[in-house]
Amino acid sequence: MLHNLMASRDTERDVHALDRLIHLVSSRFTRGISPAALSLAYADWWLHLAMYPGKQLDLAEDAVTRAARLAMYSARCMMGGGDELCVEPAPDDNRFRSPEWHQWPFNVIHQNFLLTQQWWERATREVRGMEPHHQEVVHFVGRQLLDVFSPSNYIATNPQVLRHTWEQGGENLLRGWTHWVEDMDRQMRGLPPVGTERWQVGKNLALTPGKVVYRNRLIELIQYEPTTKRVHPEPVLCIPAWIMKYYILDLAPGKSLVEYLRDQGHTVFMVSWKNPDANDRELGMDDYRRLGIMAALDAVGTIVPDRPVHAVGYCLGGTLLSLAASAMARDDDARLASMTVFAGQVDFTEPGELDLFIDQSQVTYLEDVMAQVGYLEAYQMAAAFQLLRSQDLIWSQVVHDYLMGERTQVIDLMAWNADATRLPYRMHSEYLRRLFLNKDFVEGRYDIDGQPVHFGDIDVPIFAVGTVKDHVAPWASVYKINRLARTEVTFLLTTGGHNAGIITPPGHPRRKYQVRIRQAHERYIPSEAFRREQPYHQGSWWPEWQRWLAERSSSTVAPPPMGAPDRGYPVSGDAPGEYVLQA
Repeated sequence: MLHNLMASRDTERDVHALDRLIHLVSSRFTRGISPAALSLAYADWWLHLAMYPGKQLDLAEDAVTRAARLAMYSARCMMGGGDELCVEPAPDDNRFRSPEWHQWPFNVIHQNFLLTQQWWERATREVRGMEPHHQEVVHFVGRQLLDVFSPSNYIATNPQVLRHTWEQGGENLLRGWTHWVEDMDRQMRGLPPVGTERWQVGKNLALTPGKVVYRNRLIELIQYEPTTKRVHPEPVLCIPAWIMKYYILDLAPGKSLVEYLRDQGHTVFMVSWKNPDANDRELGMDDYRRLGIMAALDAVGTIVPDRPVHAVGYCLGGTLLSLAASAMARDDDARLASMTVFAGQVDFTEPGELDLFIDQSQVTYLEDVMAQVGYLEAYQMAAAFQLLRSQDLIWSQVVHDYLMGERTQVIDLMAWNADATRLPYRMHSEYLRRLFLNKDFVEGRYDIDGQPVHFGDIDVPIFAVGTVKDHVAPWASVYKINRLARTEVTFLLTTGGHNAGIITPPGHPRRKYQVRIRQAHERYIPSEAFRREQPYHQGSWWPEWQRWLAERSSSTVAPPPMGAPDRGYPVSGDAPGEYVLQA
């Protein structure tokens, strides 16, 4: 009997190994998206649509009405009219803004596309009985397919491309072909995009002078050299997400948040995460907390003793900081002076469009893919983010680079974005299941060191930043920190997206922000009321945050030494360190 049981387990392991191998191979073609998840969503949509003949008649009537509107518009255009459009593009849709799109026949072509797009919006979103998640997936995939067939993507139906081709005698298409060949070659060889080579860490990126004062198997800790004779005594510890290289916060001079804080008299420390490989497959969320945040706090507390720390978490780093701060509050660990979260979520109930890629089927598929190699490939995470903004990140580049024959000028932020990292198998699985799927943290089921943690236990002031155009951490989701915290919360909403909105140095011409401080005893104000009632301030939000930090710091003192070699934290090298250079 024991022999039969062991044989059964061996067979089960073999079956799982075969399944994982098949999923690994198929993920190369699906970009890490589960075919089963898509099939379930479309089956849900199709079956519910088939069950409601009234909805079918309504859609048929809508299609006829739109066809009639397009026919009347086409007739007006042929008679020299057509100034009044059938449908206006969405505010963020810039594909048809050029005057050429309002000339015959391109006006009719693009209006036909927009009317079709609107019809599919109704067909995929207004079907009763569907699972909300499936409804959003079907709508999202439908939008992606429609974007493929946008008239702006093809030579014959894009008037700007046609004019450009006529003026250049087709040379733009020849250049575009060479660009496509070069890009495909780089992609197959795992090389970064063309133009990123002019941006190099340590040469024109991550240049703020500093020293590596601590290293373990997961992080390097960088301490930056002061430029002021006196500094605020409470140091600032920055914790970026490990799905990104830390130098998003230390870009080129003049665009570096680290540089700005240092020049305002703050002692700044930065966590630089290792780019994990197969040997790190079993690193979990708690390893990132212990070896990351807690180890860094130990080092900072030794180098700058007897001073609480202003801890700053960006994106997933903000989520991890929230977990760590909750555990510290539970354990009466008073080493934090304040907590700042940049575009980071605590409550994942409404995480935005990224939720499209997270369900039971999708997570299982990703786990099988990661199990074979020990990590999630960087390109798979990047592909998901690109799909969220396919118009801007995929199709606009196709038109610009391949049809117009131009090369997109790579800026520092784009070069950083191309410098992606891998994610360990165990950590990514725990993150997706415990935080995204199960909502364990916000619902009080997340244990650290065998005991539950609660965000409401945090008693230090909180500063939270959301960005208006964030597709990764929607600002309304970040705003939920106001519902969970029982301490003073300052919430700031800035224009821009997940990265560009955060990296907004003083002097930025197009930025504005809203901000409100909510005391612990004050009533909660919904996000819609915040957006409607709070006044706008022009410019960068960095000075606003820096003043907030300074007001919660003590009188200035002489700068601390670099490292503490006599207490176990010697200087081991110059910034930017070694981990950030790992490919």
